[in-house]
Parts: sequence; structure tokens; C-alpha cells
Amino acid sequence: MYLAEVSVRRVEDDHPHLCQDGIVMKRTWAGEVRNASLLVASAVNAEEYREILGICEGAKEDKSGWSAFLRHLVNRGLNGVQLIISDACRRLVESIADYLPDARWQRCLVHFYRNVISHVPSTKVREVSHMLKAIHAQESREAALVEESIGETLTYLAFSHSHWRKLRTNNPLERFMKDTRQRTRVVGAFPDGQSCLILAAARFRHIAAGKWATRRYMDMKPLFEEKTSTQGAVA
Repeated sequence: MYLAEVSVRRVEDDHPHLCQDGIVMKRTWAGEVRNASLLVASAVNAEEYREILGICEGAKEDKSGWSAFLRHLVNRGLNGVQLIISDACRRLVESIADYLPDARWQRCLVHFYRNVISHVPSTKVREVSHMLKAIHAQESREAALVEESIGETLTYLAFSHSHWRKLRTNNPLERFMKDTRQRTRVVGAFPDGQSCLILAAARFRHIAAGKWATRRYMDMKPLFEEKTSTQGAVA
């Protein structure tokens, strides 16, 4: 597993909210051009700032790849994770249960909408979009009255109301993924995984050096107040 420089430093303090995503790249394997995946993790730390925690190359987004990545993050000190936000990658969800069993999973709302709309006739897109937004405008899971499959997109309702807007999607990673796709499209197939990873990591560092990582992302006080309240009730 190839690792970027950002993926070897120690992870300090709690990181309550973790975003994970993958991007498919082209690279050369034994004279053939094949797909390879870059697996990425970002998080909001207890000090309210966003961080890129790690990026690595895997053969594909399967359970072994995600398990190795999560194990690597945990071994570096990742802890305090309460919520993991990603698209509907079942292999990732299975790996979460193995390495971060106390964390809840939130299916990215944006990816979910895209998946649903892709199966809807063009004449019904507007109507279905309004229906989906009405579901996610409810104040609780009970009020939403949805089937279990869409319930994967409602995990954020268990957290502070002030955090809902930022917990429903993995948008904190979207800019990185979009920029990486644009930058690597002109390259075509990379000669090896290391060169692919170096370019992607360089773009990530460039973006993270700006307001993305230097501006507070959300107020964490409600989260820790709820945690303290819950622990007091149990005691």
C-alpha cells in the first residue's frame, strides 16, 4: 500500500466526524492500463478544524483495501470518531464495524440523490427531488417515515441540530476529488502508484494550505455537551 507523506504522521486528539471517499485512477500494471483507487480520509477535529488524515493507493475499493486503510489510521492514533460520512460503499461500511465499532455511519446525501435521480425519468426528476428534500426536512427519523434503505441517509438526525447541514454529506472532500480528477485527466495512465499518489497528495496539500484547513468548520460545543450529558445520565 503506497502512502503519502500526510499518512505517516501521528494523529493527535479526538476526531468526532470522519469523511471517507475514493477516486479511481488509471495506472500501468505489467504493461497494461488498469484502474487503481486512491482512498482518502478527512476529519473535523475537536478544535473545530478540518484535516486531511491520510491518502493511500489501493488496487480497488474493496473490503481489504478499506480495512487496511482504517487499520492504518487507527494505528496512527485515530480515535474519538462518532460519525463516518461516505457514499454507499458496502465494503467500507463492513470495515468500519471492524475498526471503529462505536462510530455511526451516514450515507452521503448528495451521492444518494444522484443515485436515485439516475433511475428516474427526466419528466419526474423535479417531482422526485422535491419528495426527497421533504423527507430530509423532517425533524426526526420518526417524522420522516421512511424505509430502512433511505434511513442510511438520516443518521445525522441523532446529532446536534446545528450540525445537521454539515453532517449530511462528505462535501469536505468533494473539492479535493474534483480538483484531482481535473488535474489527472490530462495525464492519462500513471506509470506507477507512487507517481499517482504524489500528484494527488501535492494537490491536497495545496488546497488544505488555504482557508479549507485554517478556518473553523463547525462549533463542537453542542457535541461535547451532549456527550457529557449522556455520560452523566448513565452514571
